[in-house]
Amino acid sequence: MNRILKVTTPLLPPLEEFQGSLSQIWKDKQVANYGQFHDKLEEALQKFLKVKELSLFTNGTIALMSAVRALGLSGEVITTPYSFIASTHILKWAGITPVFVDIEPRFCTIDPDMIEQAITEKTSAILGVHIYGNSCNTEKIDTIAKKHGIKVIYDAAHAFGVEKNGKSLLEEGDLSVMSFHATKVFNTAEGGAIVSKDGEARKQIDYLKNFGIENETEVVTCGINGKMDELRAAYGLICLKYVESAISSRKKAAEAYRSALADLKGVSFISEQEGVKSNYGYFPIFIDCDEYGMSRDVLYSRLRESNILCRRYFYPLITDCPEYMNEPSAKATNLPVANKKASQVICLPIHHELSAEDIERVIVAIRKRG
Repeated sequence: MNRILKVTTPLLPPLEEFQGSLSQIWKDKQVANYGQFHDKLEEALQKFLKVKELSLFTNGTIALMSAVRALGLSGEVITTPYSFIASTHILKWAGITPVFVDIEPRFCTIDPDMIEQAITEKTSAILGVHIYGNSCNTEKIDTIAKKHGIKVIYDAAHAFGVEKNGKSLLEEGDLSVMSFHATKVFNTAEGGAIVSKDGEARKQIDYLKNFGIENETEVVTCGINGKMDELRAAYGLICLKYVESAISSRKKAAEAYRSALADLKGVSFISEQEGVKSNYGYFPIFIDCDEYGMSRDVLYSRLRESNILCRRYFYPLITDCPEYMNEPSAKATNLPVANKKASQVICLPIHHELSAEDIERVIVAIRKRG
């Protein structure tokens, strides 16, 4: 009962398989700059994710920064306060003003009904975030973007393998950006990728991640170093073989939580989206203090005291951070749903190593309110 249950654990490649790949890297003596493992992983991910153009990056943040650069964004970008801080930091780094709009309550994604009223002559794009493996309302966002002639980037860090109506969610928007950090459903320890629409867009992105280099003597644009190395690419290639099994395990945990907690007053879940194939990357619950009988933070502390290491994703809101709290759009009155969800959320342990006994232990701890 004292075993620590983490909110997630990395999907690690079997050590003996990784050692075989390392032996090949040592033999090739190429550890970076587009070796065989890098190219094989790009190809394998394109096939697995059902996308045409995918560019690997050293991490998701550099990928997001490169996506902003690739689309030539400036001025203002409309985005969500309910996300990991990186999705807004990259705008600040590019000299862009983030404009925050509220989220819708069912899925915690950016509320498209709030986007249009936030558009000004300075707006260059919408940065949506697919939260917990839930899809943004891509249809409405696409309609708004086309009407106003602005771009759409999706932070798809939570969307590995997620499909919508049989199509990869990563195909939505002008660019979708992924994270392969160790906490994600699929990981390369650190890593990321950009999914683009066509070969020409991908070519420009590939310039950006390699200093803008065309060949040995030509530099065609101002790029940075965003390339993934061979060690992490080899790691990822092996992990990809096991990710479907890991997602299946996550699904079983999510189903167990839903079934066991459905009747518990004061506890609610994210609605399941029609037509969306989830990756079960996270399992958030939301605590109504009055109905449940204790606050989210009291429950959070009790769970952690019992070695159940849940997390409050996403709390605090990005707009509560000093860097952004003085933005006019960051006012709490502008973001009532996001503030409510941030004050109620707890993400429960969900990963491929949880046993049935582990899941039951979490359920019992939540049901026990005395």
